Amino acid sequence: MTSCLAAAGVRNVTTRRSPAYAAALAFSVQNLRFAAACAHHGPAAVVVPASLAELRAAVLCAREARLVVRLRSGGHSYEGLSYTTDDAGGFVVIDLVALDRVRVDAGARTAWVQSGATLGQVYHAVAASNKTLAFSAGSCPTVGSGGHIAGGGFGLLSRKYGLAADNVIDALLVDADGRVLDRDGMGEEVFWAIRGGGGGTWGAVYAWRIKLSPVPERVTVFVVNRPGTVESVARLVSTWQHVAPWLPDEFYLSAFVGAGLPESDRTGISVTFKGFYLGRSHEALEILSARFPEIGLSDLNPREMSWIDSVVFFSGLPKGSTTSDLTDRVLHDKNYFKAKSDFVRRPTPFGELEGAISFLSKQPKAYVILDPYGGAMDRIAAGDLPFPHRKGNIHGIQHLIAWTADDDDHREEYMDWLRRFYDFMGAYVSNGPRTAYINYLDLDLGTNNNPSPAHPHPIIGDDGSPFYSEVEASRTWGERYFLSNYDRLVRAKTTIDPENVFRNAQSIPPLFVGALQMTRRTAHDI
Repeated sequence: MTSCLAAAGVRNVTTRRSPAYAAALAFSVQNLRFAAACAHHGPAAVVVPASLAELRAAVLCAREARLVVRLRSGGHSYEGLSYTTDDAGGFVVIDLVALDRVRVDAGARTAWVQSGATLGQVYHAVAASNKTLAFSAGSCPTVGSGGHIAGGGFGLLSRKYGLAADNVIDALLVDADGRVLDRDGMGEEVFWAIRGGGGGTWGAVYAWRIKLSPVPERVTVFVVNRPGTVESVARLVSTWQHVAPWLPDEFYLSAFVGAGLPESDRTGISVTFKGFYLGRSHEALEILSARFPEIGLSDLNPREMSWIDSVVFFSGLPKGSTTSDLTDRVLHDKNYFKAKSDFVRRPTPFGELEGAISFLSKQPKAYVILDPYGGAMDRIAAGDLPFPHRKGNIHGIQHLIAWTADDDDHREEYMDWLRRFYDFMGAYVSNGPRTAYINYLDLDLGTNNNPSPAHPHPIIGDDGSPFYSEVEASRTWGERYFLSNYDRLVRAKTTIDPENVFRNAQSIPPLFVGALQMTRRTAHDI
């Protein structure tokens, strides 16, 4: 592969034999749980293309070398799937870090964003062009836009303007054959699939054309922590779940619950409310006074600022950071973590909620993030994009547990605790199936690696013999992320990448040639 890349003029290539290999691979590893795995399960090479031509060459040379392609835009894959593997297959990482240009057309309210640009770089460029335009996406500035958009992309503006993927109007995709396809070239089914069907699956998105949305000159923000007993915290969260999803679309009010939250000045269970409102502070206070006075208005101290300053406020960057710091793609406080996710369709009864918070109070390294839905999320149909968690979902849950290098010896204990808490929550969240969010990858849901005759999803062919169907094996996790959109995604994958060049442990599989003996006549039904 290296000679192929050299012939194509691609110079930024680091192989396992290079002394710079470890540094090149580790640069964008954001979950340190996978840092050690990189040495044993890392790629054959890390390729950093600096242009569209080099990206095409990287894809074609990897395919010629019969290597699987993994794409990395920011390195925030929760399960490390953009740079590690859990099987014996050879792969190459195409790191998009050098493809980070953002070109804004403020007059048209659009921008072209290369996939290697971080969300912070996108926000900084948008605000530099016009202070009253914004992009609806997540709050962590070091997240790569390529992977974030590919999985949907929820953020503080989503109740008003939908997901990041809802605001994509075109894209340039390099497919496994090296073709550069825009929306018309890839077709509407593939264009549908790349906007929420998961990253690293369809091809290499070189750039996205995004729609920008208007925001007022001043927005309102606040963060307030409320410590207390299990019962008092449960009462606040219980009220929140009956209020936040039905606030005006302009109001985003999330809740963080845990026994070790950074906003709390003491150890013990507490809830932190983070509020963002597209308007003036007196309006926000009037809404809360009428709808959620239990939050406590006397010391809420809402602040007014520009939208771009609010991005810094919620970014998690060190205190004193400025808007220019949004362009720094290095996450300063990396840690080890495991996450799981849920969607909730009805408020949890108080007694059960109190039990969950009691469970949570016993592990200070764990916490949950409750993101309110409703608003625009209710008005977008479940099949409009692959992300189906729309009308009827009142909030999402992200379950997390994080630790440091000092206690990494206990990682299995921590992850086991999180799984037990997740099991405890099973009766109070979505079911049939229990759903999850693809951007919060969770390999506990299943993988499509290592097909085995013992797998519980054999297919019986026309000759009566069983064979492995990766499409059916992947359904166990695929329908939890995508519900009935899973089958449509399989069809799109078969169209754009039938040989499965772009794949990982939870990428949508195509209908393999080996299965065509029985799928030729039924593919239109899948």
